Amino acid sequence: MSHPVQPQPGHYQPGQPAPYSQHPFGVPMPVVQEPKLPWGKAIAVIVAAFLVAGVIGGWAWQQFAPLAQYTVDENGGSLGEEQMTKVFGPDGAFTSIGFLAGLVLGGLLFWWLRNYGPWSVGIVVLGSALGAGIAWGVGMLLGHDPLQPRLETARPGDLLAAPLELHTWTPLASWLVGAALASAIIAALTWRSEPIATGSTPAASESSPQVH
Repeated sequence: MSHPVQPQPGHYQPGQPAPYSQHPFGVPMPVVQEPKLPWGKAIAVIVAAFLVAGVIGGWAWQQFAPLAQYTVDENGGSLGEEQMTKVFGPDGAFTSIGFLAGLVLGGLLFWWLRNYGPWSVGIVVLGSALGAGIAWGVGMLLGHDPLQPRLETARPGDLLAAPLELHTWTPLASWLVGAALASAIIAALTWRSEPIATGSTPAASESSPQVH
């Protein structure tokens, strides 16, 4: 007469909760899942994401950065008091766009890679540096129009926009700061201690032989 096969401790049965590996002392430990993508493909996704973000960010910088207006006179071009306040407008616009892009995209990518280990933080931050460089290059390509050639052909009374440019390299760091901040916040919020399986029968009693 055949007897039904009883499930053994540590064996996974369909319809039961996720499997747990047996600790030498009988305490079940959660099975760590491997990353879904190899590192090479994960890095390729990060590079592609920040490449696209850099192009969009550079276009937005060229479109929305406030530029000072030079008034042309007999001596060249001059800036009034009101226009002087807009000289560093491109720097502020680039910083705002870069920080927002790094914060949002860096957060999304780190959330996706949060199980890949501490190296995911460095990869995301390095990807944001690529985005910063691409954004600067695209913005300069689209909006940097040197002032001197335009002054030579302008007439007194004309208004000429200042060329789109960064007066310091500090705004480039805004991408890195945003990505690093998002990674740090997500890492702090998603940290958990290792879960322990609970049930009506203690795991230690199931794996220990009975004493008669």
